[in-house]
This record gives sequence, C-alpha cells and structure tokens, in this order.
Amino acid sequence: MPARKGPRACPPFRFLGDKYSQLAYKARMNLITTNDALTALCANLSTQRYITVDTEFLRETTFWPKLCLIQAAGDGVEAMIDPLAEGIDLQPFYDLLVNPDVIKVMHGCRQDVEIFHKAANIIPTPLFDTQIAAMVCGFGDAVGYETLIKKTSGGKIDKGSRFTDWSQRPLSEAQLTYAQADVTHLRDAYEILETQLAENGRRSWLEEESNLLSDPEIYIQRPENAWKRLKMQDRRPHVLGVLVEVAAWRETEAQARDVPRNRILKDDAIRELALQGPKDKKALSRLRAIQRGYENSRHAEPLLEAVARGKKKTKEDLPDVPAPSVNRQGIGPLVDLLKVLLKQRSEETGVAPKLIANVADLERIASDSAPDVAALHGWRHDIFGQYALDLKAGKLALASQDDAVILVSRD
Repeated sequence: MPARKGPRACPPFRFLGDKYSQLAYKARMNLITTNDALTALCANLSTQRYITVDTEFLRETTFWPKLCLIQAAGDGVEAMIDPLAEGIDLQPFYDLLVNPDVIKVMHGCRQDVEIFHKAANIIPTPLFDTQIAAMVCGFGDAVGYETLIKKTSGGKIDKGSRFTDWSQRPLSEAQLTYAQADVTHLRDAYEILETQLAENGRRSWLEEESNLLSDPEIYIQRPENAWKRLKMQDRRPHVLGVLVEVAAWRETEAQARDVPRNRILKDDAIRELALQGPKDKKALSRLRAIQRGYENSRHAEPLLEAVARGKKKTKEDLPDVPAPSVNRQGIGPLVDLLKVLLKQRSEETGVAPKLIANVADLERIASDSAPDVAALHGWRHDIFGQYALDLKAGKLALASQDDAVILVSRD
C-alpha cells in the first residue's frame, strides 16, 4: 500500500541577486519546512505594513505549550510555518515579530504571546489584538474569532479541525485549510476594526489595553507566586504558609517535568494540606483529597518537607495578602444599580461591559469611601467611573423612558 502523502511543502525561494523571488505564493496552501523558504517569507512579510499571525499548539498533557504550527499572512502572502520540521530555525520569524515597522495582528493573543516569549524570550511588537479592539468597538465581551469574522466581513469559518492533534505529521489538508483561514479572514477584520477605531477616536484605548499584554512579567510563571492561583479564605499564618510552600513545590515540579499541575497534585489537595498540615506519611494518607497510595510515591517526602517549611513561617515571612473586601450591610441594592448603569453606559458607548468594569469593581465602588479600581481611571472614568460616583453620591438617577434606561441629573 503506498504511503499517504501529506500537504505539498512550499518550494524554496530562489535567491536572485539581492532579492528573493516569490514562488508558490499563489498556491492555496504554503507549508514552510525549510530555512531558505522561511527566510524568504520573512523578507517579504517585513515589507508589509501589518501581518496577521496565529498559532496551533497542544497543552493538554504538558505544562508548557507545544508549538505545532505558525500561520502568517500579509498582502498577497499566505503561509504556514512548520516548527517541527527537521532542522528548521525560527529565528527569522522571531526577528519579524519584534520588527517595529510591522504591526502584528492577532486575536485573543495572550497564549500565542506566551508561546513566543517562552520559545525566544520576545514579545511581538507593535501588537494589535482584534479581540480587545472588538470589545472597544462594541462587538461584545471577549468575542470569539468565528463570531468576529461573521460580524465584520461575513466570512464563515470551518471549525471542524479545531481540536485535532496538531503535532501529528503529515498535517491533513483539512487542518491546513482551517489553520490558514485563521489569518486570512483576520486581515479583513483588522481593517474594519482599524477604521472604526480611527472614526471613534478610541485607538489610544486599545493601545492602553495592549500595553498590558506587552509586560513580560505576566508570561513568567514564578513558583513563589503560584499560591495566588488558589483561593483560600483561611489566612492564618501556618495555613497560608503551607499553601505558599506546597503551591511553589508543585509549580517547580510541574515546570521541571513539563506536566500539568494537577498531574502532580490537585488544587483541592493543596487546600486540604494547608488546613491539616500533616506531619508524616501516615497523616498524609488520611487526607481525603490525596490520591490513595500517594504517601508511598516519590513525591511524598518533598511534599511533607514543603508542608513543614510552611508551618514554620511567621506572619512576617508571608507575602502581603490584601484583606477581602467586606461589603457594608445593605450595599446590595446599590451594586444592582451600578450593574444597570454599567449596562446602560456599555450600550450607550458601544464598549463591552467586561472591558469597563467587573463585579468586584462595582462592589468596591459601592462599599469603599475611596475606591481605587481601574473603572475610576483613564478612559473608563470618562465613560463610566464618574457616572458611578455621581450615582453613589445621589447626584445621578436612573429612569425609564421609551423602554430604555436614561440618566437623570439631580444637581
């Protein structure tokens, strides 16, 4: 039986003088598997005003995402890069990602940026996240790629290959068709969003939000900060100390072995360890959240050592933990009014509610005398924050008129 043939790889670009000739760009699918072809692709894309970028990766069985495919498109250029191809050097593409003259357009790009930061210690710049732009332009909260394309250009995305194994080789034609569509349709969406941002004067709002994605610290997963992922109401020093130490131990193990955190220890088990503080393997075996036989595994000793370290911590040794916000009695109705106000201002301004404020912000505004939340700063203050403070102070009222909520000044 003849071997199954995979997608045809993009032929290498021939070097003519000091210019690269573009070969096979008109082909529907260009799979880059050689360094010559990659260098030529990046040389072409580096002349573009903007490019669209996406990735396909796997993370179900690993701690770190495994990059399996990179998609990129520009004006007249569409290609996919196989990072698993033998001998491939992705440095030309990484150089392109930090080229300040080329805008990198991505959708919901945090995980993509994390991958590039882990692989090459870079953050794409300048960066345009169409998901954030869509929220600024009134397309809804965290709008998905398929929905955005449908609402902007009317395109239809076939998501049939979304959850396939992207590490297998050869990739199927269906997989490559799906992958390529993720960047080709994104070009139309970008141009529509860019026009809307220019028309409504909100480009600076997008840049403010995008700057948060450019902070390298959000992509560095430090073991000493792993406890922050776990919600724990008990703040007694010996409990919090065990939580901090065990979470750090699990994070270190998971990163070193490149396995998901829960493969080492589940979140519920860490909480129970913090509350019970077992001293030995026998006590460890009695915990309900600990897998049976765990006390005899190679993890038992280092885990118990982490518990012991945590129990020795004093209040001074522990990280500062903000006290939980305590809402004043009777504050519920005011929070409800603020929710209505947020909905009204969202519809009035065409900005997604979640981008303006969350429930925690509203509770802080309602209960604190001097709340310091994002909703009271910058552009959020202008379209919502000041209205919220006026409503709280009794200077603003909500009323119904013609089946709509309107604002009534009480000055």
